Amino acid sequence: MKELLSGNAAIARGAYEFGVTLAAGYPGTPSTEILENLARYEEVYCEWAPNEKVALEVGIGAAMAGARALVTMKHVGVNVAADPLFTAAYTGVNGGLVLVSADDPGMHSSQNEQDNRYYARFAKVAMLEPSDSQEAKDMVGLGLEISERFDIPVMLRITTRVAHSQSMVELGEPGPREIKPYTKDVKKNLMVPAFGRLRRVSLAERMARLAEYSETTPVNFIVRGDDNVGVITSGISYQFVREVLPGASVLKLGMTNPLPLQLIKQFASRVKSLYVVEELEPYLEEQIRMLGIKVTGKELFPVTGEFSQGLVRRKFVEAGVLPAPPQAQDNTAGLPQAPPRPPVLCPGCPHRGVFYTLRNLKLTVTGDIGCYTLGGLPPLEGIDSCVCMGASIGMAHGIDKAVPGLKGRTVAVIGDSTFLHSGITGLLNAVYNGSDTTVIILDNRTTAMTGHQDHPGTGRTLKGAGAPEVDLTMLCKALGVQRVEVVDPLDLARLKEVIKAETAAPGPSVIIARRPCALLKREPKPAVTVDREKCKGCKMCLKLSCPAISVTDNKSSVDANLCVGCNLCVQVCKTGAMKGGSADA
Repeated sequence: MKELLSGNAAIARGAYEFGVTLAAGYPGTPSTEILENLARYEEVYCEWAPNEKVALEVGIGAAMAGARALVTMKHVGVNVAADPLFTAAYTGVNGGLVLVSADDPGMHSSQNEQDNRYYARFAKVAMLEPSDSQEAKDMVGLGLEISERFDIPVMLRITTRVAHSQSMVELGEPGPREIKPYTKDVKKNLMVPAFGRLRRVSLAERMARLAEYSETTPVNFIVRGDDNVGVITSGISYQFVREVLPGASVLKLGMTNPLPLQLIKQFASRVKSLYVVEELEPYLEEQIRMLGIKVTGKELFPVTGEFSQGLVRRKFVEAGVLPAPPQAQDNTAGLPQAPPRPPVLCPGCPHRGVFYTLRNLKLTVTGDIGCYTLGGLPPLEGIDSCVCMGASIGMAHGIDKAVPGLKGRTVAVIGDSTFLHSGITGLLNAVYNGSDTTVIILDNRTTAMTGHQDHPGTGRTLKGAGAPEVDLTMLCKALGVQRVEVVDPLDLARLKEVIKAETAAPGPSVIIARRPCALLKREPKPAVTVDREKCKGCKMCLKLSCPAISVTDNKSSVDANLCVGCNLCVQVCKTGAMKGGSADA
């Protein structure tokens, strides 16, 4: 039976069919839906871990004990998980271990577009790259087989286009979830230096055997065509090449670490002109050039952004491989163009009032990863920086210690999920080193940006079971924070009062701005109305960046279909034109 599946759903199906017992991860676009789909299979234990490092450690433990394990994360999550990853290559596995790295060319939802193919080479682990949903499913099984056969973790690298696009997938029956016997072996699993040196030699031997395997694996194959033009490619780029150059000879690489060097040489010797089509870095190109093979790559194809059929076609036209298409007639001349639609916080978002207040207080605000990063865009402009998960607290502490003149003028903002991911140690460091930093935890009771996943503070697991709920107030006090305040971010007067008090007080402090995400818990409240006689057109309400508010004929209006009755605009209106339908927001 066949079914139309996204790449993420196909990977989940593969884990189910190929005997995965345990799966762990941290939500991050474009990887999130893998575990959300896999959690529907009762036979597989699935969990959200507090961060990617913990998720991989859970997977390593399961694999050491003899179970097949799958660990999922987006590309920047591998940075967090790199510590255990590099040593897991030394220890190897018992049951198979597959790590899914979901890269994001074009930065659709990421702070960078790093190319995690280099992680596989750096860590010395095998790497597979599917180009569609069928391969994504099949390569889960292949990765588990390779992992067990060569005693090594396997990285399954997908990209946003593979993760989210759909194609037909042949479904199979699930195999048994067998647990291999566990035998204590400290020379294999206890990485003290003496044993680590032995495993380093073993890793070199395993990689050499993998290189031989790469030459014959069916996922590396040649599509014979016109030998005047040859293309070496992998991942989603293979689909673009096949559509744009259906008659060309193509070497499709499904296993890209280690590379099949002899197969590459053989293919290159058959074609007159050789091209490498790969998104992001010249990963394949560099290794091919090291073989002394003349190849055209990044001098033609861009090193940034996501590829498409149109881009690949244009580049082969530029290279003279394809004829220039006839000049297309522009039928849009003179027609009105759709205005740009930058992303904004949702109507009723509890974070909106925080950033409105921070901007008005003219504070320097170190931000973090989450949907609240949108609070840095106009007109809110309430965040100065965003680097990586958990960075806000350490950055604010660094400002406090390095630039005394900014004392009392700097705060860190971080979401509840991000705080539990990697903000706790930053706060502990601020307490330990006597920082005057104020931290605002934006506690909306979910991991909102990636689609409302649970975390240790929500009281629910990925499988929907009840779980202990972290008390953020008690946690912060246990870390040594003496001043912890809980506020409703929709009460602007109280919020402003607390922020002013805490930024003026000595020592570290924490403000927990607590209100559930507006998309999760929406109580029916009357929409705000506007008294057009009182409205003076000052546009103060527009500074809230609420999608429900607009201006017509210099008068504000509120879209009742979008308004959730949070009443923030009522509080900022200086003329009393905004009328709330409920006194209790």
